[in-house]
Parts: sequence; C-alpha cells; structure tokens
Amino acid sequence: MTDITETGTLESADMNRRQVLYWRLLSRLFSADEQPALETASVAIVDDLGLPPALLDPGVSVDNLVQRFPDLGTELQDLMADKEHEAGDEVRRAALVSKLLLNVFSTGSGNVTAGQLERWKQDAAWFEKGMGCEPGGLRHSPGGEEVAAVLAGIEGDLVKRMHLREVLADPALARQLTPSMSLIEQLLRDKHNLSGVALANAKALIRRFVDEVAEVLRTQVEKTSAGVIDRSVPPKRVFRNLDIERTIWKNLTNWSPEDQRLYVDRLYYKQTARRTTPARLIVVVDQSGSMVDSMVNCTILASIFAGLPKVDVHLIAYDTRALDLTPWVHDPFEVLLRTNLGGGNDGPVAMAMARPKITDPRNTVMVWISDFYEFDRSQPLFDGITAVHRSGVRFIPVGSVNSSGVQSVDPWFRQKLKDLGTPVISGHIRKLVFELKNFLA
Repeated sequence: MTDITETGTLESADMNRRQVLYWRLLSRLFSADEQPALETASVAIVDDLGLPPALLDPGVSVDNLVQRFPDLGTELQDLMADKEHEAGDEVRRAALVSKLLLNVFSTGSGNVTAGQLERWKQDAAWFEKGMGCEPGGLRHSPGGEEVAAVLAGIEGDLVKRMHLREVLADPALARQLTPSMSLIEQLLRDKHNLSGVALANAKALIRRFVDEVAEVLRTQVEKTSAGVIDRSVPPKRVFRNLDIERTIWKNLTNWSPEDQRLYVDRLYYKQTARRTTPARLIVVVDQSGSMVDSMVNCTILASIFAGLPKVDVHLIAYDTRALDLTPWVHDPFEVLLRTNLGGGNDGPVAMAMARPKITDPRNTVMVWISDFYEFDRSQPLFDGITAVHRSGVRFIPVGSVNSSGVQSVDPWFRQKLKDLGTPVISGHIRKLVFELKNFLA
C-alpha cells in the first residue's frame, strides 16, 4: 500500500516533470536555440510515458503524428477544453498540449512554402479540436474570439512570408493552397502585379473562397427571423391561412353537449402579409487597408440580398475616392476584382455618392461599414449621416463585419452615433443579417 509520504513524493515528481515540459515549451517558443538539458529531460519523460519521440519535434505535423499513432487522435480531442479531466494524467496531458501549442505558435522566420502553410493550417485545426471546437468553430465559441483573432494573425504573417507570385505561377504549388481570409487579402492587394497563369490561379482561389463564404452566409440569411407580420393588412381568407386553434377558442361558446359538436359560425385566419413595396438597400463599405475582411463579407452579403425578390441593392466602396459597384452587385467575385484595397478614409465622398440613391427614405436602409477613422474626424460625414437618419432612412452603422466579431471604431464617432440614436452594432456578421432581414421582410 502506498503511504502518504510516497503519494506526496509521486505528486512532487509529476509536478517537476510537467514543469520541465512547459519550460521546454516556453524555451522553444521564445528562442530558436535548443536548451540541451531541457531537451534531454523531455525526451526521457516522453519515453517514460510511452509516447513517440516525434511528439517533441515541431517539424512533424500533428496530422502526420496521428496517422502514425492513431490512438493519439482521440487523446488530442478536447484536450484543452474547459471540462473535468481524469486525475493522474497531468504529465501526459502536458506533453500533448505542448505539441499542439508548439506546432501552432512556433512558426520560425524566413520564407514559407505553400506546403508549410497548409501544414500549419492542419495543425491549427487540431489545436481547435483540442479546444473542444470543430475546425473553424473557435471564433464562435464563448471566449474563443480573441484566440481565433491570434490564429488569424499568425496565418496572415505566414502568407506574407510566402513568395506568393512564384507559388501562383506553378499550378502544382497553387493547388496546395487552401483559400482563407489572409490569403484572399494578399491576392486582392497583389492582383495588379499578376498575369497569365498566376492571375488565373489567383482568380480561381478567390472564386473558391467567395463561393464557400456565400454558402455560409446564404444559410444564415435563410435561418434568420424574417421580421414582424404587417398587422395593417387583413388576412387573406384561404385555407392555408386558417387559424385552427383561434377558430376553436373563439367558438367554444357554441359547443353543444347534447350533440357533442362544436358549431362554428366564424372562421379566423392568420395574418401573413409581408412588405410588398420594393425596399432599397444601400451598402457603403470602407475599403481602406484595415477593412479587408468587411469588404469581402459585405460584398458577398450584398449579392445574396440582391438575389431576393423586391430588394433593390446598391453597393458603394470607398477610401479616398468612392466607387459605385452596383452594376456588379450580383457577382461578388467581379466586385472584389474591381476593388483597390488600401489608402485612407474620406467618408464625405462616399456620402455624396450614396445620398442621391435615396428616393423613398421610409423604404430605404443604409448600411455603413467602417472603423470611422477618418482623415480629419470628419464632422461633414457625421452631418451627412444625421441628415440621412432624420429623413427617415434606417441607418445602420457597423464597426466591421468579420468572422470573429472583433471590431475597432473611432471613439468620437462611436459616441456621436450613439447620441444620434444609431449605435454601432456588433461586428459579427450574424447581427447585420438579423437587422437587414427585419427591415426587408
């Protein structure tokens, strides 16, 4: 039987082994040089645990490790999730957690190949599984937005370190690329420097990404509440609108105990009328360098709403100049190819283009997506917004529209818009979809 002294000694030994593994992890994260003593001790611990030495090698992808040792796949799932874990496995968990963290957060320096980027994305997917999420789901989990933003930043840095033009010029290498927001941003910024095979491959990647995001957004639009019923319109007296429950309730006084029958002298119908006047949706998107994610998402979202009946969609993009992209609003791919990401903000120029599009204020919604960091903290822009709002237009300011919901808005504008009664809504795209469906339904 193990006495208390022995138990305390075992716990102390396990704590020391965990510390060695985590010290080794920190050493590898913050320095390119290996610490021989920590490496030797870690190899001995992993061997004692019956784990493969490849667990300590950041050059071995998690996918590769799981292919060679399938049982590890189950252990890595939910490894870092906020839940109860079995006692006594702390050292083994430390070794596995170190593998996930090292492969995702230790990305070195220098040039990155298409294969390395793809391996990192696979490791990041395993990291998300370890956090208890499906790949890509971390940004939707409670408290996961910040971690998702960090991962997006790492991915963006890896993309910047690629010789992207050379990769795109080689069809075999280009096929290894998986579209992501970071990659699309770089392609949109560099599209004017591409030609021939490289440009064709870039367009194919952009098209794939647009189609994937469009499918997700289309599902969100379909699932979102369609707004309130128009009570001012009498219900249409057809069988499919018959309100059975209300009809029975209202006629209960006609129940005949002798006949055991309910005699109905009045039928009641459900109101199903929706807006019949075509609604005008004017989307104004800041395409400056800080708003790439918003530009991509809103361009696709505008095209989805443009495909709905009785919705007249107009799309304007701006930086220091405004560009009317309405003729291509049904094709987000073409819109993105016509954008010129970067530059500063000149909101009044965009407002001057948008206001003439307002013909029926009460039947118009204007969505303005920007971080509102203007050249001169533009009072003229705010004056224009005030005039539009007071005319009866439903004005919706959005700080950003991205996957994580993270947004940054000029504090001066945020307070001014709040005082006006048009507060900046949350940056998550689901919020914007909800607002638009309620207005346009």
